[in-house]
Amino acid sequence: MITAVVLAALAMACGLGSWRFTTARWTSRAPRLAIIVWQSLGVAWGLATTGAMLAFAVQPYETGVLPGLVAFARGEQPAHAWDPLHVLALIAGLTALAVLVVVLIMAGLQALRARRRHRMLLALISHENPGVPGVRVLDHPSAAAYCVPGLRSQVVVSEGALKLLSEDEMAAVLAHEAAHVRERHDLVLLPFAALRRALPWSKVAADAQGQVELLVEMAADDRARRYCSPRRLATALLRFGTAGAMPTPHGMMGVHAHNVMARVDRLIKPGPELAASTRYGYIALSVTLLTITPFLWVIQL
Repeated sequence: MITAVVLAALAMACGLGSWRFTTARWTSRAPRLAIIVWQSLGVAWGLATTGAMLAFAVQPYETGVLPGLVAFARGEQPAHAWDPLHVLALIAGLTALAVLVVVLIMAGLQALRARRRHRMLLALISHENPGVPGVRVLDHPSAAAYCVPGLRSQVVVSEGALKLLSEDEMAAVLAHEAAHVRERHDLVLLPFAALRRALPWSKVAADAQGQVELLVEMAADDRARRYCSPRRLATALLRFGTAGAMPTPHGMMGVHAHNVMARVDRLIKPGPELAASTRYGYIALSVTLLTITPFLWVIQL
């Protein structure tokens, strides 16, 4: 019973922490660290929420969550008789866990199908351009720049983007897209998109997805400015924002007008680095959440 109470308290703490974290002001100064914190909060919340129900459900076995589920799957008799409340908790816990896993798998499969179809389409309507080697160019007048993530990743720009941007600005945009590919930001976003699908009514889930989408763009900006001028990247973003850029296809990652000014401001006027004590504190918090929550699935308190 104590394990269930601790897991329930941890789930509530993660939910409250996520709600408070949506208004945190330091995240733009350390987007990679903020992404890690968001991931740890999400994983801990999911495990704690389902674990609390399952810990109560397997209480008749007088063991932890995982050992209790194994014993139930083997058909072993519990030390105490089942009652309707424990049965209901077992059904609710397994259902919630199954929903989270299935939604995550379905979101991943849909993204893979969308990217496979888009690669087939690109083979028909795009071409190579000696001016931007290794990049597929779309014959489209609107400005577009995005990447197709995956094992066979591709960076795509449109003829409209080539005409809109200078050579230095295009190099900055390509460095940004290459950062998305290299750091697999599509995998970072996938669990949050799945959580939003599982909890469409949750404002916290919607805010978390929006925050992480902005943070991965900022992280890619930080990576790109190692190879180009931050002002060139900021100018390119402003040009995309004012030119009415073509929407990024589903499942891809690209330049769009959403939150452009927040990204431009930090590129032109970067804030001070996050204090080392704050950085280490959030790292410790993330490690603690990702360690203690699975541990509570194994032991019985």
